[in-house]
Amino acid sequence: MVNLRQIEYFVRVAELGSFSKAALILNIAQPALSRQVRLLETDLHATLLQRTGRGVVLTEAGKRLFDHSIGILQLVSRVREDIESSRDEPAGRLVVGLPPSMGRLLTLPLVEEFRRVLPRARLAIVEGLSTHLSEWISTGRVDLGLLHNPESQAALEITPVLDEPLGLVSPARDGAGRKVSRHGTARLAELTRIPLILPERSHVLRKLIETQAALAGHKLYVDLEISSVQSILDLVRAGYGHAVLTPSALAASGDPSAFRLRTLVEPRITSTLCLAVSAHKPATPLSKRVFRMLRELIVAAVGEQAHNKSR
Repeated sequence: MVNLRQIEYFVRVAELGSFSKAALILNIAQPALSRQVRLLETDLHATLLQRTGRGVVLTEAGKRLFDHSIGILQLVSRVREDIESSRDEPAGRLVVGLPPSMGRLLTLPLVEEFRRVLPRARLAIVEGLSTHLSEWISTGRVDLGLLHNPESQAALEITPVLDEPLGLVSPARDGAGRKVSRHGTARLAELTRIPLILPERSHVLRKLIETQAALAGHKLYVDLEISSVQSILDLVRAGYGHAVLTPSALAASGDPSAFRLRTLVEPRITSTLCLAVSAHKPATPLSKRVFRMLRELIVAAVGEQAHNKSR
């Protein structure tokens, strides 16, 4: 009969592409590991791994088993975490997904708060674009994630936590080196006449801006397409163009005083930050605690930005 240990061994070998590497990670002798995988193949009457000059690769049957095995191991892990957390304080491991700009803003306070109030639990943080995070949450790779302007999906439960106005980001000094007012407003029509540095078309922020511009009858002057927000800001600081970002993205740059942020108007465009979890995976006490923790940290970060802006 197939057992959980055989499934775990098979998954580790498949992930690492090597029996010797998997044996080191699992702290088991390589012959014993090979024997367990062979027993699994015998029980399933299928060849799961094919040896190559560089290690092993999955066969077609192996690929199907690997997909099922990941789900089985995650389910067993959640059951253990749920039982452990019901005894006392939440325990287990939670994977949180953050967009890069929010990662710079929230990673440190999240880790500090998590370790302070949940000492028996473990936290993993991954970064990715909202489109990637949506997929990772749906497939179980990520337990809880922050998404910008997510589309409605049956696989996700989405809770809006923050609405932010988009603003035009420019250098804090003009061409002559004089400081200009850091705040104010800018009409959307201005974006047709100045060079913009925006993410690629698949980025949710780019889609939002271009949709609103098209509805208003404007065509944006996109001069450069750059994926990284930090790289966009470096180029803005160097005078290569202007960006369209949220206040939180600018705050995460580490030096918001180097930039001028004017809220876009006519029309005003709002970006919505949401917390998302899988619609098909029951919430655990640990995920519920971290959900509330993240929401409170976001509110605190926005409050600090507002305070700094008024100074």
